[in-house]
Amino acid sequence: MIRIDGSFGEGGGQMLRSSLSLSLVTGMPVALEKIRAGRRKPGLMRQHMTAVRAAAEVGDAEVTGNDPGSQNLVFKPRKIKAGSYRFAVGTAGSCTLILQTILPALIRAEGVSDVEIEGGTHNMMAPPFEFLQKTFLPLLEQISGATISAELVRHGFYPAGGGLFKVRVAPAAAKPSKALKLLERGKVQKREGVAMVSKLSNDIASRELKKLRSMLEWEESELRLERITTSPGPGNVVMASVSSECGVMEIFSGFGRLGVSAEKVAEGVAREILAYMAADVPVGQHLADQLLLPMALAGAGEFRTMPLTLHTETNLHVIGKFLPIGADIVNEEDGTVKIKIKKVKS
Repeated sequence: MIRIDGSFGEGGGQMLRSSLSLSLVTGMPVALEKIRAGRRKPGLMRQHMTAVRAAAEVGDAEVTGNDPGSQNLVFKPRKIKAGSYRFAVGTAGSCTLILQTILPALIRAEGVSDVEIEGGTHNMMAPPFEFLQKTFLPLLEQISGATISAELVRHGFYPAGGGLFKVRVAPAAAKPSKALKLLERGKVQKREGVAMVSKLSNDIASRELKKLRSMLEWEESELRLERITTSPGPGNVVMASVSSECGVMEIFSGFGRLGVSAEKVAEGVAREILAYMAADVPVGQHLADQLLLPMALAGAGEFRTMPLTLHTETNLHVIGKFLPIGADIVNEEDGTVKIKIKKVKS
């Protein structure tokens, strides 16, 4: 049984989700302790419990410790099952993170799976739906050979939640894997910024777009306001995307919240984009973290990115517990980082 100390490194929920993903794919049972020890409220919260339930259902797993506030969990998978699944967080907890927990297993299942997840589709501390649909899934398809489609039914913002998306996963018949290589970004082919508001004044979005334009010097035609009518509750998100020659669409996001001006929200997004553009890398910091697990399962892959976050370093630690995989990490003189995933000889 693999044992994971949840207090290591970043000490957050990603250690739980990565452990569940890897346990499902490898068939190795896992015992986690000190779960989310690095958080203000340690232990399992509702969205983490939903991720555990989802993984257990997909992998027909035996689970002990999946209770509110639990810091200890034992997960013993049996067999990955394709099928139709529906999971509801019951709060604005992230739907995208729950899907990412079970995706590595579903792309290896013997058949097509349909998944519906209800909860938060656009909230802080998690990738928004568009990042999943337009950034992560296209790259996962390249690595795995699977065909994955995602449809947003309705937006779910914090704190009301109530969002919903549907995903269909069709595994590759021959189950190939590809060593994805993303070393040069190439020319920028398209830029787009959008400010969304639900049950809030359009003025908020207009101010955000004005701030984006002034800081990024983008054309007015590259920016748009979108009024959301399907969300159960109020919300605001600013997203900006950069599509490049290498085939990556990087998406940066900021979320409106009480006590923070619209200009400040947009400024945070703009600063992330400016740093990404200045680095001249194909892979941003958040995407770097997301790519590690599928690349490790493929047994190869390499990319250039920005300085690694503690989140990314912690994810590498968890992956190493399950797979005979190593990562060559080269810190370049220009401040960028090159990561190469490779199998380690036993």
